[in-house]
Amino acid sequence: MADAQPVPCVVEIYDVFDVTGAVVDAPTDQQLIDFVIREARLIDQHRLEEWLDLFTEDGIYWMPLEWGQTDPLLTASLMYEDKLLLTIRIERLKGNRTFSQKPKSRCHHVLQTPQVDKRDEANNVYVTWTAMHYVETRYDDQQLYAAWATHTLTVVDGRLRIRLKRVDLVNCDAAFGNIQLFM
Repeated sequence: MADAQPVPCVVEIYDVFDVTGAVVDAPTDQQLIDFVIREARLIDQHRLEEWLDLFTEDGIYWMPLEWGQTDPLLTASLMYEDKLLLTIRIERLKGNRTFSQKPKSRCHHVLQTPQVDKRDEANNVYVTWTAMHYVETRYDDQQLYAAWATHTLTVVDGRLRIRLKRVDLVNCDAAFGNIQLFM
């Protein structure tokens, strides 16, 4: 065991930035794809504060209730949370009095390779689309969801950030129990 070495953290393995922490000019398609994969891994590893830091200050996490829904404000959504609400949810998940999280829920993302749907360097907007399966489990209960995630990304202070994460469940109009974590 004298030869054992620590495993590099996910940032060292999947960081999409150069050594100074800056995006090299506009992000490449591979940097956008790696960013989406890293984001899912942060959720799976319960590194929710780091995950939250991936959002812009005006970032939104949206899970529509209706198939093809275009308006999150005039139509009900399963989730439509700004950074403040995301912060509150994360604090609740960490809380000692959150009895619905004893033991804590765990999750696992299985992603298809993200596809880059839009590159608008002039307006600093990059959009990816990712088909995925998501499993959430607690005790003997395990829920499987199939979904598509659309990330609208931007570069802020030289780093990729999420302006909007939209998660469209395949069966969005079904009756759901509590979705505890983030897809």
